[in-house]
Amino acid sequence: MSVILLVNGPNLNKLGTRQPELYGTTTLGEVVARCREVVGLRNTLIDFQSNHEGALIDFLQRHADATGGIINPGGLAHTSVALRDAVAACAFPMVEVHITDIAKREAFRRHSYLTDVTVHQEIGKGVAGYELALRWLLERHGQHG
Repeated sequence: MSVILLVNGPNLNKLGTRQPELYGTTTLGEVVARCREVVGLRNTLIDFQSNHEGALIDFLQRHADATGGIINPGGLAHTSVALRDAVAACAFPMVEVHITDIAKREAFRRHSYLTDVTVHQEIGKGVAGYELALRWLLERHGQHG
């Protein structure tokens, strides 16, 4: 059985109500529920959201035995070398997700510290990016649901 992590950073707990014109109206709970459907019965999805950088790092370290992960680091993508280093230290493949196209946002959002330490990115595809990332991970790393 594969263990897949679904990690969400700051402000993603407000998904569905925070700037719906950018992020849509789907809640994080709905995203997690859909991802659970995708992983199926043969895999385990462990989801975690925090507004605190250290809590995200602690979560990744605590689950070092996972087989894969998806991370939407939120604004920490553009500021956190510490989170980048924690993702780089993961022995399993990580996929980066951004709901909006960060290349078309404010200048400070155009660079992600995580891109070079993740195996794949789903950027600018709305909340569908989570499912696309999960399916990509499951297909490429032999973890079928």
